[in-house]
Amino acid sequence: MWHELPLVIFTICAQMSVGSFIVLGIIHLAGLKVPQKTMDKVTDPALYAIGPLLVLGLAASTMHLGKPLRAPNALLHLGSSWLSREIVVGMAFAALGAAFAICQGFKLLNHRLRQVLAGLTALVGVFLVFAISKVYSLRTVPAWATVHTPIAFYITTLLLGGLAVAAALLVVYRIRRGRSEPDPDADALLTQTVRAISLAGVVLIAVRFFERVSYYAFLGGHPSPAARRSLEILGGELGGWRTAQALLLAAALLCLAYLLFKLVARVDSYRYLPALGVVAFALAFVGEFIGRLMFYGSMVRVGT
Repeated sequence: MWHELPLVIFTICAQMSVGSFIVLGIIHLAGLKVPQKTMDKVTDPALYAIGPLLVLGLAASTMHLGKPLRAPNALLHLGSSWLSREIVVGMAFAALGAAFAICQGFKLLNHRLRQVLAGLTALVGVFLVFAISKVYSLRTVPAWATVHTPIAFYITTLLLGGLAVAAALLVVYRIRRGRSEPDPDADALLTQTVRAISLAGVVLIAVRFFERVSYYAFLGGHPSPAARRSLEILGGELGGWRTAQALLLAAALLCLAYLLFKLVARVDSYRYLPALGVVAFALAFVGEFIGRLMFYGSMVRVGT
């Protein structure tokens, strides 16, 4: 499964970038009554983490090709190939995301137009995740040709995207808190935002566990020997990895639950919360990374 590492990096980074953008968009929509200056002060720093993630992912994807300079050839079958669509949509998302980051950073255009640009970028990102899932919905690979593939990809998108934003917000807030006077409005927005993301993270991890159980049941009941062989690989050769993933996600869930408890209890000091947010993100990231490695490692084609 390690020979697919470039694709693991690409899919994880791309989906996390999309998720981060969607979460930031939801924050802005939910905070329409919040003064724009306060909103920008809290959320702008997290925005700049999205672009580098997608660039890293796109660069990693070209490493998978035998001759990266021939990557543009994949665009020749845009009308019939989901791989071609994935490449085009990925570049479109990167371009729109960069345009929005520049406009938001330098306050170009008016606020309403920036919102329209952000909404368009988010929609393109949602389609990018769908396109990535369609690339792997191969009839010759029963373990991939299932609704579980897009569901798993969207869980990764929202979980890692949300936790990346929460960790970035907490770290930047902690740095700013040490340099300037407290801002009650910004403090309130940050608390509400991280609280909502933590709750969503707990729910998403729980959904991930249920989705995996359902997926293994699907493989076990599939009529194709290839599907059952994939299940054998997941339970045998990759059994240790599967256990590690479950433990990491469980630990991330506990971190988020504790973080949520502290925020609901209205803790006055945010001294240790940034570290807690970063740890929760790191645990979930490694867990999802292992899960993606297993996704590739369990591939068995019909007839093999």
